[in-house]
Amino acid sequence: MQNVLNALRALEEVAARQPIGVADLARAMELPKSSVQRALVTLHTAGWIRQAAGTPTRWMVTAKALHVGRSATGELNLRDIAVPVMEELRRQTDETVHLAVPEGGRIVLIERLETSQPVRIILPLGQNLPAHASANGKAILAASTTETVENYMAEGLSRFTGTSITDPGCLRAELAEIRARGYATNSGEWRDDVSAVAAAVIGEAGTPVASISINVPTSRMTDASRAAFGAAVREAAQRVGKLLGSTSGG
Repeated sequence: MQNVLNALRALEEVAARQPIGVADLARAMELPKSSVQRALVTLHTAGWIRQAAGTPTRWMVTAKALHVGRSATGELNLRDIAVPVMEELRRQTDETVHLAVPEGGRIVLIERLETSQPVRIILPLGQNLPAHASANGKAILAASTTETVENYMAEGLSRFTGTSITDPGCLRAELAEIRARGYATNSGEWRDDVSAVAAAVIGEAGTPVASISINVPTSRMTDASRAAFGAAVREAAQRVGKLLGSTSGG
């Protein structure tokens, strides 16, 4: 029984910290390396984790683990449609591409396709993103109803960095700009080292069901790349929205 519990704990920790090596995992779980190694071998054999590309001593969850979670939350169809478009976007930009969904007033990251570049942005799947301080969140807010936006702002706008938007009037103005250009930007508003562009995926009912983003280290984001990435992510989100509508329509 203890071996099973160790394996399940290891799976949770890998999902939260991926990619992660045995030593770091052992410290996080406060277990001997030998126990953690056995748990990883079990998970790998069962197909729940895989070795990270280019770093065989570090581990990541596989699509098998993601499939179970998404089946429980109804996100599988969205992911199946979005991932091929996201793959094309990653090939086009060679930057990390994220898929996030609104869930109970939160913005939750559900998929990540990584860049091949050595300096990259790694956020754990399941990460909650602040709606007013992330590109994914602002894209979804901009496509939401006025009531949704006002209810969100009524709870207060937390400051995360020196560039976070904490004034409701400033946020309303930015959301209007996002609607006009079709994509949102984030220049270190949640984390200083993270910049991004994102566009909302509009579902059949005309409401935002997800957002797609390109995430870049702030040091690598320029005005020119921001505009190019914005146009690309806007087109990708529109494609996913159309595909969702055609699928729903039978």
